Amino acid sequence: MSRIALVDDDRNILTSVSMTLEAEGFEVETYNDGQSALDAFNRRLPDMAVLDIKMPRMDGMDLLQRLRQKTNMPVIFLTSKDDEIDEVLGLRMGADDYVKKPFSQRLLVERIRAILRRQDAISAGDAPVTDESKVMERGNLRMDPLRHSVSWKGQDVSLTVTEFLLLQALAQRPGFVKSRDQLMDVAYDDQVYVDDRTIDSHVKRLRKKMRAVDAEFSAIETLYGIGYRYNEE
Repeated sequence: MSRIALVDDDRNILTSVSMTLEAEGFEVETYNDGQSALDAFNRRLPDMAVLDIKMPRMDGMDLLQRLRQKTNMPVIFLTSKDDEIDEVLGLRMGADDYVKKPFSQRLLVERIRAILRRQDAISAGDAPVTDESKVMERGNLRMDPLRHSVSWKGQDVSLTVTEFLLLQALAQRPGFVKSRDQLMDVAYDDQVYVDDRTIDSHVKRLRKKMRAVDAEFSAIETLYGIGYRYNEE
């Protein structure tokens, strides 16, 4: 049974969403501010967190930033209806997905299940790779799905589930272009719709992490209006 942390200062959302998730077989922990959630996470991490952005004491952005210092636990943001800035910023900070308020609880359940399935596939070594050992090497890049590990020039790079799958999809066929639609298919289930901005934000975050270990990293090329390509270095 997966444990989901729900963090929101709206008690109605905490009550209704936790009831829905529990009915779907999840174990749910609820918190009404970011600091309370962080204190609990420091003691024991859940399998996934669903975070509101605007909260007292510590908002969702600050909480995500603290989490990303020590874990790649999947995170979904709950964002305001018209606040695109929050959506993009959240993705660039390392959120795996976002859902706009007011939201369908069924949609949220589908997003949660989709991310957990992707995480389970990586942990089980079911994500497609090219060699028998399930370790993929492309020039300076080394990816091990069994351990969810990535290294560049021998230095470890910590990636979220979504970032790992996008990099893997690009690196499997160096020189070949992957459209945004193809990358969406890799990172998300068919029943979950995301737009181009979501993929672009994940790729920007991925590049930022790679450049943190190598300022000259340029293996992921943008082809404007087409998609992305991995160039083996």
